Amino acid sequence: MSQQFPQQQFKTRLALLVFIKGAAAPMVLYFEDAKAEYDEFLAAMQLPVGKIIEKEPIGPIKKVAVMSNQIAGVALQEELCQ
Repeated sequence: MSQQFPQQQFKTRLALLVFIKGAAAPMVLYFEDAKAEYDEFLAAMQLPVGKIIEKEPIGPIKKVAVMSNQIAGVALQEELCQ
């Protein structure tokens, strides 16, 4: 017989993962509009010369600055939060 669990309301949020060359783990950044930031990071990665990207995300990391030519990749991750 299976147990009945109460219905819970879960919210989701998007996290921007920034993979840095030589780093073991990605930076996890939270923004109000993570998709727009994702597009901006992708555009900066396509530039032929390095450009410094400075952001003030919300969450545990308060300020970040990284050279665009040091970014190995970016990704969006959907997370559950209560």
